Amino acid sequence: MPIEQLGHEAAELLSLTNGGEARSLNKLAELAAWQVPSCSGAHAAVWLDRELAGAAATHPDLAELADLQLTAGSGPLMEAARAGVAVSCPDTLEETRWPDFAEAALRRGVRCSVHLVRELPRGALVLSLFGVRPGVLDAESVPVADMLAAFGGAMLTNATAYHQAQRTASQLKDAVVARSVVDQAKGILMHALGCDAAEALKRLRQESQRRHVKVTEVATEVVASYGGEDARPRPGR
Repeated sequence: MPIEQLGHEAAELLSLTNGGEARSLNKLAELAAWQVPSCSGAHAAVWLDRELAGAAATHPDLAELADLQLTAGSGPLMEAARAGVAVSCPDTLEETRWPDFAEAALRRGVRCSVHLVRELPRGALVLSLFGVRPGVLDAESVPVADMLAAFGGAMLTNATAYHQAQRTASQLKDAVVARSVVDQAKGILMHALGCDAAEALKRLRQESQRRHVKVTEVATEVVASYGGEDARPRPGR
């Protein structure tokens, strides 16, 4: 792929801020598999607040290989995620650090791998690359993958900020709606009981404490019961 097309694909990756982590990670893994020389497949995983938040692989065998490491709690993927530095496995046939991983990788035709890390505000992104020949992948010789990992980290950072802004906006909207409902209920009680606003609010709080529910729930019931059609005077009355 020409560098211009790579730039376009990387820009598209960054644009996936609101597309969900699964879609973004899929795109990142696909780009790595296409662009990195000698890379036969890729896997991307993101941890947020020390919990796995999402993962994607270009082949089911690589997804299985990652799942085995996650279940066992060991392997180059887990090592990279914990240490926050790139981890290489030059030849699975000679690998002694993670024998279970090496055996599982060999059964799936994987002879080498490199696992690149990008730290995030609340976690880390690990981009894992796999080769079918020994020694063809190394953390020092995959600048394109390193660039893609950087793009992926930026994308996930943007996504986190975007989703946080969405949550804040939603919380503010909920707060405005809740305030409106409470004010309506206070008005109804003031009219029905002939009390002031402070007394009406006190009644709502007392009822919420008695029933162990939120004030807004009590207020909603008041509005539904006394603020609808049933509360309006009917013709002939």
